[in-house]
Amino acid sequence: MSIGELLVERGVLTPEQLAEAQSVHLRQGTRLDRVLLDMGYVDERTLLRALSEQLSIPYVELTPDQVDLDLLRAMPAKLVHRHGLIPLHKRNGQLWIATSDPFDVYALDELRMLLGCHVEPVLTARGEIDAIIKNHFGVAGETIETLMDETQVSTSELADRYDVEDKNLLEEAQEASVVKLVNEILLEAIKERASDVHVEPYEGELLVRYRVDGVLHRANVPAQIQRFKSAIISRIKIMSGLNIAEKRLPQDGRIKVRLQGREVDIRVSIIPMLFGEGVVMRILDRASLILTLRDLGMQEDHYRIFQKLIERPHGILLVTGPTGSGKTTTLYAALNQIVSDEIKLITVEDPVEYHLNGVNQIQVQPKVGLTFARGLRSILRHDPDVVMVGEIRDLETAEAAVQAALTGHLVFSTLHTNDAPSATTRLLDMGIEPFLVTSTVEAVLAQRLVRRICPQCKEPWTPDALPEDCPPPPDGVIYRGGGCKACHNTGYHGRVGVFELFPLSEPIRELILERRSVGSIKAEAIKEGMVTIRQDGWRKVLSGQTTPEEVARVSQSTG
Repeated sequence: MSIGELLVERGVLTPEQLAEAQSVHLRQGTRLDRVLLDMGYVDERTLLRALSEQLSIPYVELTPDQVDLDLLRAMPAKLVHRHGLIPLHKRNGQLWIATSDPFDVYALDELRMLLGCHVEPVLTARGEIDAIIKNHFGVAGETIETLMDETQVSTSELADRYDVEDKNLLEEAQEASVVKLVNEILLEAIKERASDVHVEPYEGELLVRYRVDGVLHRANVPAQIQRFKSAIISRIKIMSGLNIAEKRLPQDGRIKVRLQGREVDIRVSIIPMLFGEGVVMRILDRASLILTLRDLGMQEDHYRIFQKLIERPHGILLVTGPTGSGKTTTLYAALNQIVSDEIKLITVEDPVEYHLNGVNQIQVQPKVGLTFARGLRSILRHDPDVVMVGEIRDLETAEAAVQAALTGHLVFSTLHTNDAPSATTRLLDMGIEPFLVTSTVEAVLAQRLVRRICPQCKEPWTPDALPEDCPPPPDGVIYRGGGCKACHNTGYHGRVGVFELFPLSEPIRELILERRSVGSIKAEAIKEGMVTIRQDGWRKVLSGQTTPEEVARVSQSTG
């Protein structure tokens, strides 16, 4: 029975699907099993189980502890990387090899001749093989091997061995490998949902780290990558349109790539350091941007109040928090909620991170004098209804925002403060008069991001003790992530916001007019029912979204 007939008998395929796949198979000369995978009629694991039955070859769900690391290190790199052959164990002169392609007999025969032993194949999914390869050889391990092979010969030897044309061809081949190496680092970062890629030169080492869910993790890259750090930095500079000859001054650039049908923007910052140039690449994936207020993680009470605030005709609405706390995402979600044909929205940003349909966006250009303040004053002549200023950094921008609110515009902006009540005193410290703050600022939203518990390994947990300000859960149980393959054993996958919403009531406006301390203003806000960031975090702990450790990590300085 053929593999197609076997899958039909099992009910995986319909006869019509098999007939269509066979037609493509005959027309293109591609193997039937590959056609079925490419057409999406069957997944790889189902196909491999059927092939296991048809060919009498065992099928396994491959895990790292099944791999013999000594055998793996002794394996020819080409057969591991290009053919996906992973040694499991060797007994009595027989070597069991995991493969995703039982028909790749040439690779198995080559391995048999090289190692001088009988080889027994075992079927497993290619994704599991790739995970083992990445885990033990690092990201771009095959590319590093290729670069090592290419650079075994010194430049002086090359000059003697090759004429000018051949040397140019060799240099192009080396450049192609570096291009592939940088691409693999970026693709791996996007695959791992990283928000930033850090390339850090140290003495004798080039460290690559990914920031995933707000926490840095060391990327598993081969140690030999250190030898190519200059080429890697130069390639990143070329991709982002920077000067590759300038190694003494900081540079900023931008890369735009297309991955699986979606555009990904990468902001690049390069700074000279002691042992070379350090690079940080901020990945701005439009597909991962949250654009609805519901998805931000607001509790129902916060959502109802915030929804009313963003629909007001005028005033200032501030979002505060440290860098990387999701302020821009919240503002975009608010704009996306109110955008319509009846409202004109204009933003002044540095930089414009995401493009929103129906919103006029301006990029700040300090080199030519287009600052936040100047941009804001200019766009008021464009008859906007709603204005977003990326950040209030100085008195000039704050005064422009206040003037815009006084003249009947709704202004969104951000500030860097630890909690919501501190935003009002920050404006006073900048030099804004108290009566202007109380007559324009409608509310302040402070926020942080905490990691979500991984849904794949979420489990009940009874901690030994809870902090004094955390109310005990109703059933005595909270949750945590046990650690699994999906979350790389961290117990977390994704992030959710925790919020502190601070509307300015009349008593609070009186305190601001009297220039009272932040403590007094915060005490009054809590008396009126304000939920602090820490309290909102505990609400998310009790609802099973995050853990006490995460709440403590982001709320230590906010109370």
